Amino acid sequence: MIVHPIPPFYNSDSEILILGSFPSVKSRETGFFYGHPQNRFWKVLAALFDEDVPQTIAEKKTFLQRSRIALWDVIGSCEIEGSSDASIRNVVPNDLRIVLDHAPIRTICVNGKTAYRYYEKYVQPKICREAVCLPSTSPANAAWSLEKLQAEWSRRVIPPGVRRS
Repeated sequence: MIVHPIPPFYNSDSEILILGSFPSVKSRETGFFYGHPQNRFWKVLAALFDEDVPQTIAEKKTFLQRSRIALWDVIGSCEIEGSSDASIRNVVPNDLRIVLDHAPIRTICVNGKTAYRYYEKYVQPKICREAVCLPSTSPANAAWSLEKLQAEWSRRVIPPGVRRS
């Protein structure tokens, strides 16, 4: 059993909560979300807000704060082989109230179908909030090009007319 090693990232201004399934090996090593250089998460978010792609953890945190984005994962602990979502077993979900009770989250998004499936099974019944299922930014999701991901995330995460940083 591996316990999620990264605390949720949010502050009192966070309006969008983006949830993954469980951190990859690389993210667990770096100590922050979406740490694998091939994951397109940071490139997609930077494009949404028309900003440069943050490189360091400090830059990523500043970017998230400026963009009013909170990050965490659906799963708090599980058995997993490497970074393979398909191998996840014995799931214990995170308690999202830790974030929801302290930030004015208006939209919850999940990064990929696996995260969405676990969200629907373990989290949604407890908090009674729907989530937007977005295509995964993982390099394993090769069917989605960076441009296609950026377009879909832009359409679904930031509704027209909403301020972008």
